[in-house]
Amino acid sequence: MNNIFLIGYMGSGKTTLGRMLAPRLNMSFIDLDAFIEQRHFKTISQLFEEKGEDEFRKIEHHALLEVSRFENTVISTGGGAPCFFDNMNIMNVNGLTVYLQLSPEKLLQNLQKGKVKRPLIKNKNDEELLHFIEENLEKRKKFYEQAKLIVNPDEDVERIAQWIKMEE
Repeated sequence: MNNIFLIGYMGSGKTTLGRMLAPRLNMSFIDLDAFIEQRHFKTISQLFEEKGEDEFRKIEHHALLEVSRFENTVISTGGGAPCFFDNMNIMNVNGLTVYLQLSPEKLLQNLQKGKVKRPLIKNKNDEELLHFIEENLEKRKKFYEQAKLIVNPDEDVERIAQWIKMEE
C-alpha cells in the first residue's frame, strides 16, 4: 500500500484518526505539523508569527514533498496544506487522499477547546470563529473535494479503515 493523506479543516481530527488508523492498516504514522516542528525546533505558532503565513506555507510544502516519498505511512496534514502550491496533486499522486468532512458547527465545537494553540483563530470569539470556519471551508472546498475518499471522522474507525482498504 502507498501512503494515506488525511486532509480537512483544523479540528477535524486528522491527527487523532491517523494515530488510530495507522496500526489497523499496518502502517506508520506522521503528523506533518509535528514533523515541521521537529525540523525547525519551533512550534507551528512560532513559525507563523516569526515568518508569516507565506513563508510557513513554503516550509509546509517542502515538508510535504519529503514525507510524500515515504512508504506505507498515514500522514495527517495541516488544514491549509491542500490549498497551496500543487500540494493536492502531490498527495493524490503519492497516495490515497481522505477528506475528513465535518459541519462548521462541529468544527467550532472541536476548536473551542484548543484555539489558543492555533495562530489563525486564537483571538476570535465563538461568533467570529464560526464565521471564519464557514468562510474558509467555502474557499477550501475545491481543494478538499479533490480527495479520493470523503469520510465523516466521527464514524467508527474500523469502518473508515475498511473504506480505505476498498479504495486500494
